[in-house]
Amino acid sequence: MALSQSKPAGGVLWRHADFLRLWAAQSISSFGARITREGLPYAAVLTIGANPAELGVLAAFAYGPSLVVGLSLGGYVDRSRKRGILVLMDLLRTALLATIPIAAALHLLGIAQIYVVAALAGTASALFDIADHAYLPRLIGRDDLLEGNTKLGVTESIAEIGGPALAGVLVQWLTAPIAIAVNALTYLVSALFLASIRKTEPEPEEKQRRPWHKNLQIGLATIWAEPLIRPLFIMALINPFFGSFFSALYAFYAIKVLHLSTTLIGLTVGVGGVASLAGAVMAAPMVRWFGVGRAILLGYLISGASAFFVPLAHGPATEAVLFLMLAQLFGDSFAVAAIVTATSLRQTVVPLNLMGRVGATFQVGGGAPGVLGALMGGLLGYWFGARQALFVAAGGIFLSIAWAVFSPLWQLREMPVAPTSDSG
Repeated sequence: MALSQSKPAGGVLWRHADFLRLWAAQSISSFGARITREGLPYAAVLTIGANPAELGVLAAFAYGPSLVVGLSLGGYVDRSRKRGILVLMDLLRTALLATIPIAAALHLLGIAQIYVVAALAGTASALFDIADHAYLPRLIGRDDLLEGNTKLGVTESIAEIGGPALAGVLVQWLTAPIAIAVNALTYLVSALFLASIRKTEPEPEEKQRRPWHKNLQIGLATIWAEPLIRPLFIMALINPFFGSFFSALYAFYAIKVLHLSTTLIGLTVGVGGVASLAGAVMAAPMVRWFGVGRAILLGYLISGASAFFVPLAHGPATEAVLFLMLAQLFGDSFAVAAIVTATSLRQTVVPLNLMGRVGATFQVGGGAPGVLGALMGGLLGYWFGARQALFVAAGGIFLSIAWAVFSPLWQLREMPVAPTSDSG
């Protein structure tokens, strides 16, 4: 495969008005999304008294939509204008999340509604993510993908700094429904920014409607035929199974086992935001130092190893928080550096007219194991204890990445040249 020359660091997208609108939209909604991500488990634990198994079900509802959307809507994304999907999904999430504070004000909020909102909002988010990854190369072109994904990663990281800390404060001072109401407003503002983008999106090349299984088959065949993307997909199959243990158990473990307040948990997770910011900035230098493939794999390996700090946390609150902060510091920084580069690689080598189906196949690959892992993690936490289940998760995460050092991805130095034809 031919290789492109290294692109010098620059800031051309600062002058790209439509990218700045997209960036603003995602920055605002990403900030609010952290509030709901933390707020729903907090509400379940503190308001309803949910146990680990119930939190596993909640996490499964959050992961499940990736499977459903990936199976059914990848072809729809390729046949549709992407920006319209992004705006519609933001408005849908606004309406869904608004039901939480309304039900709470009427004293009608229960665990069933939290499950339903988590599932439907997760469905909208999964479709948004597929369309978003397919839209960015069309908006800015492939030559600027690393810069674009880096900038988006920076603001995702800033959201990770402030969002969880604010969620903890809002939950402790004003209750979880108020925190979720704030997030509903952020999705509305995001929709307004996306609607203001001026560049006309070209008519999609894909016209033919196919059964969902044919679209999934096309996405899988495209992935399997590309030796640089195949290792990323295999990791996406295994890693979410163990990673979802953390989604199921982290809030319970921090509150019930380590006896931390939601404010302190939010501040701890906020350290991960600072680390994520560093990771987004690190992505381009890591590519220059180690090459594209090794920057991805080293980032994931270091991040995976840092997961062990979570179950190793013990002692008084100050000591326990130190372990959790170390996990956030190393885990989030190197994971974000790897994700920025891996996303840019995928957007570079996959033909544009197949981007939706490939993205949907990745969603399926992560969604199904994520659902099973969340349920399994919740049950293991219930049967053997949260700490023991998290040790299993940390080991699984690291091993799910380590094998890939023997793949062709390890030898990739430069970002490949994009396909000369996007006909697929």
